[in-house]
Amino acid sequence: MGQAVLVVTCLEDVTADLVIEELNALGARVVRVDPADIGPELTFGAALGLRGWTGSLTTPSRTVAFEEIGAVYYRRPSPWRMPRLAGADERTRAFAAAEAKHGLGGVLTNIPGCRYVNHPAAVTRAEFKTAQLQTAVELGLVVPPTLVTNDATRARAFAAEHGPVVYKPFRGLPVSGDGQAGAIWAQRIDPATLDESVVLMPHLFQAEVPKTADARITVVGRQVFAQRIRAPDGVLDWRRGDWDALDHQPLTVPPAVREALVAYLDAFGLAFGCFDFALREELTRDAPERFTFIECNANGQWGWLPDSTDIAVAFARLLMEGP
Repeated sequence: MGQAVLVVTCLEDVTADLVIEELNALGARVVRVDPADIGPELTFGAALGLRGWTGSLTTPSRTVAFEEIGAVYYRRPSPWRMPRLAGADERTRAFAAAEAKHGLGGVLTNIPGCRYVNHPAAVTRAEFKTAQLQTAVELGLVVPPTLVTNDATRARAFAAEHGPVVYKPFRGLPVSGDGQAGAIWAQRIDPATLDESVVLMPHLFQAEVPKTADARITVVGRQVFAQRIRAPDGVLDWRRGDWDALDHQPLTVPPAVREALVAYLDAFGLAFGCFDFALREELTRDAPERFTFIECNANGQWGWLPDSTDIAVAFARLLMEGP
């Protein structure tokens, strides 16, 4: 390619490490940066010309010109943080953090002619579960009966018609004050508990799928990697159990489903996505109806999967293709 690959992520990102290892093996020039480090250890200058932004970015180990960057692997950078400015109050530091986000962040997300995997704006758009489910339906994928509501009467009627019903959050829990992340897993709902407190926020209810296994399907460009996942205790949401105890087996994805997943990424302007499906084993293996769409994480984790090396190679080759 003759151009650099910019990897935008935090320091402790094992998944990005896998891709960088493969990029190095292919002879790529890799520059890794965490934009939240802006300050003495991370400086930049960008001048606007007729072809976009020109200038350079300097980290403790690399300097790269923006016009040399052919691809950006936008993984999981640290949240923009308030700098420790001597004598500055919290409002001033919050202003500095916002300026960093819109200044440096604005340049890094608008490098002319770059391939982004994935562009953060596309990821943000694709994070809405309502958009995910609607797109899946439009592409012919099987989706469970679904209701989004803050109306307890509607929720009870839906549960009576489609029970058993599960509840799923739209997003994970906010990070706590001590920096710890949290999660609320998919859970079965007792219709008797659907009282007027439902009105306080929107809820996502779905008919429970009579599944016997789950599928994690990772799509990188046009390559599809699929694993069947079984939890030893048959939990509703396999993510809440012991990941080391999960049983993984390679999975063949029917052509119609493969084509729909590639079209799904195209619809959101994505180059990569991790798809979760519920599997119904009583259906024939090549039946698309066997796969029930649950969700797609446009910045999902895959480093723990048995085929992670193959996925990393696919990422590296996609990035090496450049613009």
